[in-house]
Amino acid sequence: MTTTATYQPMTAKEVTRYVLDKQPLFILDVRNEGDYNDWRIEGDSIESINVPYFELLEGVDGIMDRIPAEGKVLVVCAKEGSSIFVAEQLAETGRAEVFYLQGGMKAWSEYLEPVKVADLKDGGELYQFVRIGKGCLSYMVLSNGEAATIDTLRMTDVFEQFAAEKGATIKHTIDTHLHADHISGGRQLAEKLGATYWLPPKDAGEVTFEYAALNDAEEITVGDTQIKIQAIYSPGHTIGSTSFVVDDRYLLSGDILFVESIGRPDLAGLAEDWVGDLRNTLYNRYKELSEELVVLPAHFGKITELGEGGKVSARLGDLYQNNPGLNIHDEAEFRRAVTENLPQHPNAYQQIRQTNMGKIAPTSDEQREMEIGPNRCAIHDK
Repeated sequence: MTTTATYQPMTAKEVTRYVLDKQPLFILDVRNEGDYNDWRIEGDSIESINVPYFELLEGVDGIMDRIPAEGKVLVVCAKEGSSIFVAEQLAETGRAEVFYLQGGMKAWSEYLEPVKVADLKDGGELYQFVRIGKGCLSYMVLSNGEAATIDTLRMTDVFEQFAAEKGATIKHTIDTHLHADHISGGRQLAEKLGATYWLPPKDAGEVTFEYAALNDAEEITVGDTQIKIQAIYSPGHTIGSTSFVVDDRYLLSGDILFVESIGRPDLAGLAEDWVGDLRNTLYNRYKELSEELVVLPAHFGKITELGEGGKVSARLGDLYQNNPGLNIHDEAEFRRAVTENLPQHPNAYQQIRQTNMGKIAPTSDEQREMEIGPNRCAIHDK
């Protein structure tokens, strides 16, 4: 009697539910050891081991004692092909509940999970889009059939479809700064939909395209209900970095302030020049804001920063109590903290900055490859 080996695909969306719902999942990651150590799927209930694919070409018998006898097993590789090969071998041993990650880590890097942050005054809504595989966070403000996106990612179809489902037209796309860890989709989405693309002018000195200048105290209204997105000039991560207060309750802090860290000032090669700006923004300008504001950053560095439903947020007053980057009171020590012993740079960050300036136009596959890996925008993202 012969048995048919069975194994199934598991999508990045499905894996995200395991992470957010804290459901157990065992992962066999068959990428090279260096890739695994640099960046992998993590979560409170996720257990994983790394066995490079080339070690499994002759079969999986040698690793069966490292794989739990029961429960779901997900095989992961870079693009999908290797994981299918290994999943098939696992299934042939008689093992049930074997899966492979559909699209591989490339798909994991690109998946966005929309999470509702709040209902706004007068009927509007605020959503956070969690790019769980890379740590990027984008936002959409909706009101009376209009929408604005903030720090839009290059997977623009997700934002377009979400707005359509909500019966809204995207009127504004906004970048808090010129990004270095991921390729912005703001300009492309604005051009496609006839929306206005906003960018801080101090970050736009080398851009090759037209944009609307996002200046301090600028107010952008979404819908008829006067939901104001109020810009606050907050340099430090870049010289043009700009934060937003939405609905008088939410502080979209870009890459200046995170839940467990603060932004690094070195990605444009001007760390020494921007340290003072960063400190002034964090220790003076933000201090003038209400402690009751809910901080919504543009990134998270660790899976521990994900809260209920996957939302990444924190009360500003609590961050002044608990965030290590907001509690370095000696200026010389602060300077050392944000300029020395920083994490390695995001992958391809120089090419990403040039793409976001419009100076180069990589293909879709090249853009995907440039973005592989964690964002590393915080000083504590080791």
